[in-house]
Amino acid sequence: MESAALPAPSPPGLFGAGTEGAVAAESSELAVLDDPQEWPAFSQPLQGRPGDWTSRVVFEGMHCAACAVTLEDALRAVPGVRAAEVSAASRRGTIVWSEAETRPSRWMQAVRAAGYSAVPANDALAGERRRAESRRALWRWGVAGLCMMQVMMYATPAYVAEPGEITPDMQGLLRWASWVLTLPVLLFSCAPFFASAWRDLRQRRVSMDLPVALGMGITFAVSSLATFEPAGPFGAEVYFDSLTMFVFFLLTGRWLELRLRDRTAGALESLMNRLPDSVERRGAGGRFERVAVRRLAAGDVVRVLPGEAFPADGTVLEGQTLADEALLTGESRPLPRGEGAAVIAGSHNLAAPVLVRVERTGAQTRFAQIVALMESASASKPQLARLADRIAKPFLIAVLLAAGAAAAFWWPQDPGRALMVAVAVLIVTCPCALSLATPAAMLAGAGQLARRGVLLRRLQALEALASVDQLVFDKTGTLTRDALVLGAVRTRPGLTRGQALGLAAALGRQSLHPVSRALVAAGESEAADEARAWTVEGLQEAAGQGVAATLRRTGQAPLSLRLGSAAFCGVALPASDAPQACLSDDQGWLASFELREELRPDAATAVAALRAQGVAVSLLSGDGAEAVARVAQGSGITEARGGCTPQDKLDFLRAAQARGRRVAMVGDGLNDGPVLAGAHVSFAFGQAVPLAQAQSDFVVLGERLAEVPQALALARRTLRVVRQNLAWAALYNAVCVPLAVAGWLPAWLAGLGMALSSLAVVLNALRLAAPLEKT
Repeated sequence: MESAALPAPSPPGLFGAGTEGAVAAESSELAVLDDPQEWPAFSQPLQGRPGDWTSRVVFEGMHCAACAVTLEDALRAVPGVRAAEVSAASRRGTIVWSEAETRPSRWMQAVRAAGYSAVPANDALAGERRRAESRRALWRWGVAGLCMMQVMMYATPAYVAEPGEITPDMQGLLRWASWVLTLPVLLFSCAPFFASAWRDLRQRRVSMDLPVALGMGITFAVSSLATFEPAGPFGAEVYFDSLTMFVFFLLTGRWLELRLRDRTAGALESLMNRLPDSVERRGAGGRFERVAVRRLAAGDVVRVLPGEAFPADGTVLEGQTLADEALLTGESRPLPRGEGAAVIAGSHNLAAPVLVRVERTGAQTRFAQIVALMESASASKPQLARLADRIAKPFLIAVLLAAGAAAAFWWPQDPGRALMVAVAVLIVTCPCALSLATPAAMLAGAGQLARRGVLLRRLQALEALASVDQLVFDKTGTLTRDALVLGAVRTRPGLTRGQALGLAAALGRQSLHPVSRALVAAGESEAADEARAWTVEGLQEAAGQGVAATLRRTGQAPLSLRLGSAAFCGVALPASDAPQACLSDDQGWLASFELREELRPDAATAVAALRAQGVAVSLLSGDGAEAVARVAQGSGITEARGGCTPQDKLDFLRAAQARGRRVAMVGDGLNDGPVLAGAHVSFAFGQAVPLAQAQSDFVVLGERLAEVPQALALARRTLRVVRQNLAWAALYNAVCVPLAVAGWLPAWLAGLGMALSSLAVVLNALRLAAPLEKT
């Protein structure tokens, strides 16, 4: 998951103009990404479309929904770019492109030509750039605040003095002092607004910074004319205090919004950058050398020190430690990891040094699949957000026309007042709150789910989940655990349970069949010494039937044993609804082991929680009716059907949808693909299937069924917040625009309202980040 870090783009001048040398340098920087070896670090090939790639990038310089639309238009205009989607809330985008027609440098150059910057989503310097942007914003805010206080001090006498108390010379001095102190605000603090506005004018487009820059420019021009010509048509009043105040308020809102957004971006980057930059790898002579993580290959042996993250999926060869896998599996407690245990890339080694044999690296790791899902969700746009993006540009054009109309209406009475009314209209109207209302809430909700070990493939699924009124569970691997557990054991007279388990575990250790794994687990728990005492020779395995081998033990005659089905062992067993395994020797039956599925411990609690939220719960399974009824009874589900084929499940789903039900499906992702895809929204328990192949909207990384009702509750909370945000944005504009047109809203108050409107939306969305109580 590493990529070559791009150098930070050269800072633009006041109006964004760059030199030819800078352009050439940028082109050279971007050419690094045209190396096909770099593509897997930030791109993935599209399945079923050879030569097409999906790349995920982070955009810099974005401020509003109009910026997102501009970027999408610029990217789609590049030959070879099949699709582009940019999220204004997360400042991330997804680009689908063809390697036969274009290269990353070309569409990234198109982004820069539009006045923005794009870097790979996992660029090593993305976090540093974000922190640098935050520092620059803080400096601009500080300069604006300091100058505002000084200008307010010089403006105060004009507000409190009686007529005639201030001489014209003193009034002129105070105005000139205010003009001088406003210059740093205009040239430094306001520079990003003017640069963005100039870029928009050059490219004949509109964004939120254009009306803001116009308002700042008009206010400064009117006040400067009043300072230079006190007897002129605009000399009655200066507005330096209003200018510095609304710039300060606006920068305050922008900086706070930036910090709040960084919480989302930082959480994603903290996951994406969990892999270390380098690791100690054992060389041919047994000595360890530090190498870059991307140079690792399957079979390498690495030493992972306490506090370091595991660089790849692998197996512990030496040492005992604890691993923190909270963000990757949903398990909040540190897990013991000793010799033979599997470790996953991105989890942290907490206790002691261990040697690990690398098995999977890069995109093959579970870590890479989790990051890909989170990136996909952060770059997606819900339907409501798409609508807000589409109306952003027409809304801004309407703002400009409204400001012009207001100025024309007030001009005959007082030209100075007319211009300030226009300024108030330009500043107070803000589509940012409208465009952030939906994605800000949904990103906060997705982040909360991710912290609980539930990954979201697309933000739109949260809206779909909130309307669900029926939920269908699969049985095996969903309501029950993936692994079988040992039930009753029957043995030949003279053979104890422990001896039978020891023999079965010794044989089963050589097989990967689920029944063998269940017997090995039981043997290691109850008869570990007995199992290790036997040596296995001449093992033969009949796929799906069983294993046969000779077992030897010091001081005893060799045994020829079979472990598997009754037919494979040549014996007859009583009929049972539960799976059974048989152990036999040359004389016949030795032992039989009844296996059963283990209901997840929180299944009944999860079903009760769903019912409490008004959701009808059903169980569909391909297993026998008795087994299905037993699981349904244990979990509290009244509607259960056994013997269902995938088509039967899909027919049940479609019938429920035809009755107007909004149906969610919960499966293990292995054989539930059609029904998962056909449901309004679907969950897959990710331990059972590669995440990249899961046909689901949500992937549950851990073992807790309780995450399903928790996700439903969070989805409904998220939709409530979205509705609140949309209502607030609509109410704000409905109230403030008429006040500004009527001349009742001064410029400084308009700036405060604009800043608070976006801030209120983001703060309301962040309520979703409050931890949910785990049940």
